[in-house]
Amino acid sequence: MAGLAAAGLDVREYLSSAIPLVGAVIPYDGACFGTADPDTELLTHHQKVGLPDDRDFQFVQYEYETDDVNKFTDIARRDTPVGLLSHDTGGDPQRSRRYREIINPHYSYGHELRTVCRYDNTTWGMGTLYRAPQSPGFSMAETDVLGRLAPLIALGLRSALVASAADTVNTTSGPAVVIVDGDNQVSQASVAAAERVAELGGDLWGELPTTVSAVVSAARAYGSGRSSVLPRTRHRTRSGRWLIVHASPLAARDGQIGQVVVTIEEAGPPDVVPLVIAAFGLTGRERDVVTHVLQGAGTAEIASSLHLSPHTVQDHLKNIFDKAGVRSRRALIARVFFDHYQPRNSGNGVPVTATGRLSTAG
Repeated sequence: MAGLAAAGLDVREYLSSAIPLVGAVIPYDGACFGTADPDTELLTHHQKVGLPDDRDFQFVQYEYETDDVNKFTDIARRDTPVGLLSHDTGGDPQRSRRYREIINPHYSYGHELRTVCRYDNTTWGMGTLYRAPQSPGFSMAETDVLGRLAPLIALGLRSALVASAADTVNTTSGPAVVIVDGDNQVSQASVAAAERVAELGGDLWGELPTTVSAVVSAARAYGSGRSSVLPRTRHRTRSGRWLIVHASPLAARDGQIGQVVVTIEEAGPPDVVPLVIAAFGLTGRERDVVTHVLQGAGTAEIASSLHLSPHTVQDHLKNIFDKAGVRSRRALIARVFFDHYQPRNSGNGVPVTATGRLSTAG
């Protein structure tokens, strides 16, 4: 798993390889792993094995709008971020609304094991394993194994976040606005909405993407007083473009809350740069140094500002270059800004990596 994390795969490629590796040590009948915005812990993407494609929106609602057992937000606060449903319900999984309304009747599974993928106290993703009712339940030993795998999966998700993008980027005219009604259907949308939603991996008039489902449910939680923060999350699309997705509940004249307005727009440097820097796995002091580099400061200026010797700054820069996979300040700046605001393709259509070399696939 550690080797896979360093393979330079994007999120979809990484999860497609990581999920079977988990199954090699913890057999499952169904699985779902996904990414999360590390600042908000909102789901941004998921990949499934042995699970139907319907009821995704309803599933997300149980995570953000209702009380339940072993919600990801609760598991993330545990010393070992793993939740075994049979254990945490005292042997009665029917205590979980998620289990009795979706997992058992619609997915036909009887056992659930969940984890939050955290690395350096930061959430990068979540995952769930399922087994059929007639199968043996997940053991405490398997729960422990998943708890030890979770940080490695998180490391891979963090690395995949800044992997090179191979697709071209289409231009969209302005931000997209989508209104989702109480039945989780789009009732109105702006001209740019279909393209933006497609970039996020969904269908405007069909199945909405995970990111949109998550912010809609979180917005309803805000409107009902269950949450004190309006949802806002970042998502890197298959093309490499970063988008900001945020939502707010719409109140009707009679006070009822159901409709939610979602806005999807291109992210700016203040939104993305901190996330990219975090994904490099830098120490606190290395983050300080790279912040100054991105502002154009020289070695002497950085040393003076951070009360370090020039030699120490150079040592930090060497470590930063190694972690970012570059050899110079100019390449570092390009790695952060150019690769994340103008994903590239070579002139003959062969994709290039984040360092500017032709990709192996190409």
